[in-house]
Amino acid sequence: MLLLPAIDLKDGQCVRLRQGRMEDTTVFSDSPVDTATRWVEAGAKRLHLVDLNGAFDGEPVNNSAVEAIAKKFPDLPIQIGGGIRDAKTVQAYLDAGVTYCIIGTKAVEDPEFVKDLCKQFPGHIIVGIDAKNGMVATDGWAEVSTVSAIDLAKQFEEAGVVAIVYTDIARDGMMKGVNIEATVELANSINIPVIASGGVANMDDIIGLCKVGSIGSKGVTGTILGRSIYEGTIDLKEAQEYVDKWKRLIEKADQPWIES
Repeated sequence: MLLLPAIDLKDGQCVRLRQGRMEDTTVFSDSPVDTATRWVEAGAKRLHLVDLNGAFDGEPVNNSAVEAIAKKFPDLPIQIGGGIRDAKTVQAYLDAGVTYCIIGTKAVEDPEFVKDLCKQFPGHIIVGIDAKNGMVATDGWAEVSTVSAIDLAKQFEEAGVVAIVYTDIARDGMMKGVNIEATVELANSINIPVIASGGVANMDDIIGLCKVGSIGSKGVTGTILGRSIYEGTIDLKEAQEYVDKWKRLIEKADQPWIES
């Protein structure tokens, strides 16, 4: 199970939103690089960055902060989402040292665009699916579409997408617990690894995800941690030590394990 600390960027600051509402913002730091350093020192093996302004504006806004983090940690995998709507933006992020680009709204509007990106940038494209009651939300969660999360994900099964980041927006930032059931339902419906997001509140959520993530060669392979690590209900270092121990136990038992 891969734990991904989230660094949500708004106006150059590190913030957290509740249910994706820009007007319900908590600022946690004025320094994205310092925040990244905090999580790397706690043992993070990949960072999850989101350009919140970009998600609403449809183009990168906080790219200088993203580039600064990538420069600081050139060997650390970084994934970035928010406002990525063309191949030029993907290329710019990869050139800056980012490893994965997450396509959200554009994946709903134009699935063929994602497939083309996978051909152009093999091994670097993730699809972000944000859903409310199983239906995909777009444009920074401002709009809910008529497309189901499962139906959308199935369109990318043979495209070469690295993973699906699945967010239950009703729980995001609310500290009510991750929606394991919906996440597992999605993972069981497709052949693409799924990264859970939204609502992870404490170690019980991580333990639950570890249990479902260790079954089979596909499924739930990681989770994004946001408000929980900023408010201290999860200690990232302790959580990372737990999942590392769980991985060793699974390997000792000769069980399949995938860490995307």
